[in-house]
Amino acid sequence: MTSKHILAATLKIGDMQSKRFSKLNTTELPYEAYIYLNNQVLIPASLVRLLKLQEAHSALVTIEYEGVEFELRVKLLKTRRTDSRQFTIPREVREKYGIVPGSRIKVKKIEAIA
Repeated sequence: MTSKHILAATLKIGDMQSKRFSKLNTTELPYEAYIYLNNQVLIPASLVRLLKLQEAHSALVTIEYEGVEFELRVKLLKTRRTDSRQFTIPREVREKYGIVPGSRIKVKKIEAIA
């Protein structure tokens, strides 16, 4: 990715900041999310609580991007003070489907893995 693409993605994500906070009260699947600059996807705290993912360390996540659906086994990353989680989309998947920071994906299913 060139610096021009990174700048464009940063500006796009910056534009989303004010909109994002009003949409974090997600309580159902599927939901739409943006890929952050670090290639991570946010699972809002409200959805984590609803799906009982607070103690989960990994999950099977079904994602749709540009009409293509695929399933990923991911590690759920925790924050210190909230129930929200993040997961990273693996490089091979990003390269195969052309997913870049700022891309919008649809998260269709999340299942905790014991």
